Amino acid sequence: MRVVIGADHAGFWLKQELVTYTKSLTYEVLDMGTNSDQPVDYPDYAEAVAVAVLEGKADRGVLVCGSGVGATVAANKIPGIRAGLCHDTYSAHQGVEHDDMNVLVLGARVIGPALAHELVRAFLGATFSGEERHRRRLEKVKALEARYASNADTDPRKGKKA
Repeated sequence: MRVVIGADHAGFWLKQELVTYTKSLTYEVLDMGTNSDQPVDYPDYAEAVAVAVLEGKADRGVLVCGSGVGATVAANKIPGIRAGLCHDTYSAHQGVEHDDMNVLVLGARVIGPALAHELVRAFLGATFSGEERHRRRLEKVKALEARYASNADTDPRKGKKA
C-alpha cells in the first residue's frame, strides 16, 4: 500500500515521526511536506494529500495539523475525499470499514506519537467491509457530494446565488 503524508507547521514534528514509522511498517510513503516548523497554510497540504490519493499516487492519506480540525475541513472540500479526524483507534479502523475513509487526520497538539502510531496502524490495516448497508450509505454520501458540487455557487439554504 502507498501512503501519502502531509502536515502544516503545527504537525511537522508528528509528520516526520509518522513518515519514519509508516516506512517501518513496510508501506511506501510519499511525503508531501511541509518540511519545517515555519508557518504555512494547512489547506495547501490538505489539497496536496487529497490530490495524491485521487490521482492514484497513494492508496490512503494521512494529514496532520495542530488540532486536526482545519485539515479535515479542507480535505473534505475535495470531491472523492473522505477524511476523518480520529484520536481513538476504534474510529480510525471503523471509519475505513464502514465509511471507506481514505484520509486519516490527526491533531499534533492533541495526541502524542505513541497514540499516533496506533491510529495509523489501525487506519492502514482496515478495509472497507462492502456490506450492503455501508455501500448504500456511501452512495448517499457520494450523491450529496455530487448534488452540492454541481451547485457550488448556490446557497443551499435559499436556492440563490451566494
